[in-house]
Formats: sequence, C-alpha cells, structure tokens
Amino acid sequence: MNTPRHHRPVEPPLIDGVFVKKLKVIPDERGRLMELLRSDDQCFRGFCYSYLTTAYPGVVKAWHMHHHQWDHMAVVHGMARIALFDDREGSRTRGIINEFHAGIHNPVLVGIPPRVYHGFKATGTEEALVINFPTQLFDPDHPDEYRLAPDDPSIPFDWSIRQG
Repeated sequence: MNTPRHHRPVEPPLIDGVFVKKLKVIPDERGRLMELLRSDDQCFRGFCYSYLTTAYPGVVKAWHMHHHQWDHMAVVHGMARIALFDDREGSRTRGIINEFHAGIHNPVLVGIPPRVYHGFKATGTEEALVINFPTQLFDPDHPDEYRLAPDDPSIPFDWSIRQG
C-alpha cells in the first residue's frame, strides 16, 4: 500500500546579501530576554538608530527599498510574513523572492541589503510589532526610500493566504 508523501516546496536561494539570524529567547521566572543585534555579530552592518513600526492583523506594509541603506528587521510581538524581492540589475539572484514567517513563534532578525524591495504583512490575530535597525538616518528632505504598491505587478508576489 502506498502512503502519500508530504513534500515541502523547494525553497529559492537566499537573495544575495540577505541574512537571517535565529534569535535566542532566554526566559526565566521574571520574563524573558532576547538580543536582537550585536556589534560582534557576523551579520552586523552597523546602525544609527532604531524604530518600531506596527501593523494590525491582515495589514500589508509594502513595498519599499533603499538605494544605500541596510535594514535589520525583527518581529518582537505577534507574527508577520516578511517578503523580499531582488530587482537589482546584474544580481545573480535577480527575480528571486524570499519570504519569512517571523515573530513570537519564529524569532529571527532579517538583514536586507540596499536595492532589495521588502515589506511585511501582519498575520494571526495580534498586532505585529517590528523593530528595525537601519544603517542610515532618515532625511525627510532627501529620503532614501522608494515605494511601490503592495499589489504592484512588477513584483510577482501575492500577499493573500495560501491554503492547503
């Protein structure tokens, strides 16, 4: 008798320059501690400030990219689907999409290099809290930020839930 086999889909390669750091949660009777980014991490690219952004369940905050800035994103509450798209001329991973289900059930820090489009969608039933450590200060007079709509046809990605 043949039993059905369950196969995971083949994951695309990581986009050139992207890194994922598994975060260690240290719980005790008082609560928990989780380091996000350290200057002695192999993936450390520096940062000049940090900020918190949130999204309510089902909300998509995408797409944007920076020409010069690295982002280092970690979901510290709730869950989010972080998606990246490499549209860089000359990149060997051009056209590749990476996605990560990050948050309380999968604590990771995702490093996103310049010129890679990225965004996230809050998943689950709670607001997603995302901390970012950019490598450049935001300059409102000359922002290093370029945006596309979440459903822009130039990025072949569907934010809807995939059933099955």
